[in-house]
Amino acid sequence: MNIHNNKRIFSSKKTNLYTLTMLMAAGFILASCKDTPLPLGDAAESSVAAAENATAPVSFWVATDTHYLDKDLQDGGEAFQAYVNGGDGKILPYSDELMEALVYDTQQKKPEFLILSGDLTNNGEASSHKKLAEKLKRVEASGTDVYVIPGNHDLNNPWARSFKADKQVVAEHITPGDFTELYSDFGYSEAISRDKDSLSYLVQAAPRLYLLMIDSSQYANNESYGFPQTDGRILPSTLSWMDECAKLAAEKQASVITVMHHNLLSHTSMSVSGFKLNNSQETMKTLRKDGLNLVLSGHIHMQDIARDSDPTTDGTADSGDTPVYDIATSAMAVNPHQYGAMRFDPVTRAVTYHTTAVDVEGWAKANGNTDPHLLAFKSYAEGVFAGQSYSKAMGRLKDSTFSESEKKSMAEVMARLNVNYFAGTAASALDEIKSMPGYELWMGMDGGFMSGYIQSMAKDKVLSNVSLEMVLTKP
Repeated sequence: MNIHNNKRIFSSKKTNLYTLTMLMAAGFILASCKDTPLPLGDAAESSVAAAENATAPVSFWVATDTHYLDKDLQDGGEAFQAYVNGGDGKILPYSDELMEALVYDTQQKKPEFLILSGDLTNNGEASSHKKLAEKLKRVEASGTDVYVIPGNHDLNNPWARSFKADKQVVAEHITPGDFTELYSDFGYSEAISRDKDSLSYLVQAAPRLYLLMIDSSQYANNESYGFPQTDGRILPSTLSWMDECAKLAAEKQASVITVMHHNLLSHTSMSVSGFKLNNSQETMKTLRKDGLNLVLSGHIHMQDIARDSDPTTDGTADSGDTPVYDIATSAMAVNPHQYGAMRFDPVTRAVTYHTTAVDVEGWAKANGNTDPHLLAFKSYAEGVFAGQSYSKAMGRLKDSTFSESEKKSMAEVMARLNVNYFAGTAASALDEIKSMPGYELWMGMDGGFMSGYIQSMAKDKVLSNVSLEMVLTKP
């Protein structure tokens, strides 16, 4: 058995009672959910008991889709610029600075722990993983624990590339074994239980709070396919393992938050595949059976909060079942570069969530950075994202019969709506956007992807996409 790294237990990174719960976790066999604690001694057992009974609320963050790219893998040349311009809005030229700003934020605000729910790297480059792990060590050194799971970009990825002048060059990628070794200190060595068929694990993140970290990605065939498989599923054996973990949590009177990369629920009205779990219905049955009603996910890159029971006009559920929530936090690599700031009350089991933009400008000023884009990052990043959205709309409309002024008006709507849609704030901007001349032109189009996309973004929604208050059910 691989016992936890003692330097993490006894270091000064934590000063509250939660640190002592790690002592108890150190005694568990990792192969199953059966808790077989090693003898700790009277003093240690007393401290563990006190930690388990701690009642202070805990603050923590969830970020996803960081898509970190090692700065040494790109020279800013023609190949890299073409890759960025043809991409999906990730601000890769400032990937390193963005992650440094997230590290800075944790050092300043000191959440109890940070969850990273997959797609840690751009395309699974070995050097990107190694550099990111070094940054996460600094997060932990400042007093914030880190827990990670892989996403569909992270493992066995044949698309790993570096960029030199006008060429893309194949880069080294990592395997699942490499992943658990590189990120051992960020969940795997603290795990109470490890699933034998995936990189899923169970960890006690705080008093009375377990994280069920689920590996939903499929990467075994990536190299034979020649491309990364993007859709996700949870293996039947992993679903059974989740049952055992829920039983353990119930024995310990702990609440559970489930974390996965792929979405449990649909976060768009468009008919698109690859975002929601392939076996979402079976997964939902397991979650309901186990009394688990909160999932944190990513993958789709936009900010959206969904529940499995459609709300009525007053926001209440129209079903007798307790709603299961799936919070898809927007991609850290994409405007508005935000994470979910959360709080858990161990007494009431109440959880709160609200989006918070990473403070790139504060980090830049604190470090004497003179890059004007970083010193005014919020407006710069929004402008870049809006510009990309505008250009893509104009490209789609190029062969249409609309006049040039009409095309520009429609592209302006697309840019404005896309900025708010990815931030989760479309509802608050909808009235103003609908009053723009280009909006009616989009609505008058008969079919087409872009028109359908505009209509999906403009749908009214009762629930907020940027904040939530809910209560965890008992496993």
